Amino acid sequence: MHYSVIFAFIGFQEITVILIITVLIFGPDKIPEIARGLGEGVRAMRNATDEIKREVMKSAESIDPSGEIKEVQKSIENEISSAKKEIDDAMGPIKRN
Repeated sequence: MHYSVIFAFIGFQEITVILIITVLIFGPDKIPEIARGLGEGVRAMRNATDEIKREVMKSAESIDPSGEIKEVQKSIENEISSAKKEIDDAMGPIKRN
């Protein structure tokens, strides 16, 4: 998620108030630990999302229907040509021009 999207709805004054309240509640010593924990959580979430994307793309690449479509197309063409040959053989000398 882009930070510009998050901060588009929050102004500078709101961010300042949130930071002041955070310092008052947790104290200045705990803020780096909290930020580090949040950073690790965001990183873990991003890694999990990337892993899910990789798995989906890998499974999508393994399912390639073009090979099956070409096989079906060849079998249909073979059936059409054999049916055409049978019709030509059955008609014999009665061919139209």
